[in-house]
Amino acid sequence: MIAKILVVLVILIHVYIVVLEMFLWNTAAGRRAFGISEEFARQTRAFAASQGLYNLFIVIGLLWGLSFGPVGELTRLIFLGFVSIAGIFGGLTVNGRIFLIQGLPGLLALAATWFRV
Repeated sequence: MIAKILVVLVILIHVYIVVLEMFLWNTAAGRRAFGISEEFARQTRAFAASQGLYNLFIVIGLLWGLSFGPVGELTRLIFLGFVSIAGIFGGLTVNGRIFLIQGLPGLLALAATWFRV
């Protein structure tokens, strides 16, 4: 049960990221969330939307894994692995906050799913 709650948390985090990257990138809220200037946001809008689409794939994969119940465990583990790796990489290369926002919840959900907590 804890694993499923953590997976839903990861899904919600990524839905928020999708909305920020695909729809709110050029808004004050989007720029504030990522700490970017108006000029940078304007120049990178297409790039951000592409990132948002990849995050949407994570959401869909995790929802798909949840929809199969126990049979979807491997699917959940794979997508949580993707989230965890991306969160670790982003935390090391871009900003440590990425690990806290994306990597840590992904790792916790991955561990809970793996150990069937």
